[in-house]
Amino acid sequence: MNMHSVLLYGCAVAVIVSGIQLLAALATKDGEGLPPPLALLRAWRQPLPIAATGLGATMVVLGVAQLAAPAMIDALERHPHGAWWRAVTALMVQSSGWFQLLFNLAALAVVAPLAERQFGSWRMLLVFMASGVTAQAVSMAGWSPQGGGDSVAICGLVGALATAYAVRGNVVALRRVALVIPAAGFVLCLLANNHGVGLLVGSALGVGLPTPATHPCRSDTA
Repeated sequence: MNMHSVLLYGCAVAVIVSGIQLLAALATKDGEGLPPPLALLRAWRQPLPIAATGLGATMVVLGVAQLAAPAMIDALERHPHGAWWRAVTALMVQSSGWFQLLFNLAALAVVAPLAERQFGSWRMLLVFMASGVTAQAVSMAGWSPQGGGDSVAICGLVGALATAYAVRGNVVALRRVALVIPAAGFVLCLLANNHGVGLLVGSALGVGLPTPATHPCRSDTA
């Protein structure tokens, strides 16, 4: 395994491990101390996040559609020298097949509702689209000219949650953990990996996005 692969997988592990800790803390309303798998289930507590529900349902429908009509992937994914609109439609298909589809749906089901609770409906969608479209556009410009998937947009949501917590969270140790996520995004960009673009765009947006007065970061205990 060469150094490029070591750094790539190392960044992936860093984002996943740090992200799970952060998401579990945000999912618990009053810092109940639930183990991460159970804590993540609280992302769907009442009231249901409407925008996240709609986004998830849309991606499920698109996933079923691409399995039923595989030609849909070629019609919507990014292509070398493809039309500009493919930077948008590439978010709608998962070009690596069913494993990518299931993984991204599971990640979206956890991250999107937490991001909506943090930032509100339209801001969550803004981060998702801005991060995803920017990453797809950079990919089309040369980093990875062909493919598709919404994982770059999900990374944007994770990046936004990370920097929002790093700036406004109450648990000092977790604020430091959150900073690992944009740092990993920076390294991924140096490796010309489009997930780094999604992480950094989301991270930049997360610093300035306002959050509700009942910000979950503020209900954590030290």
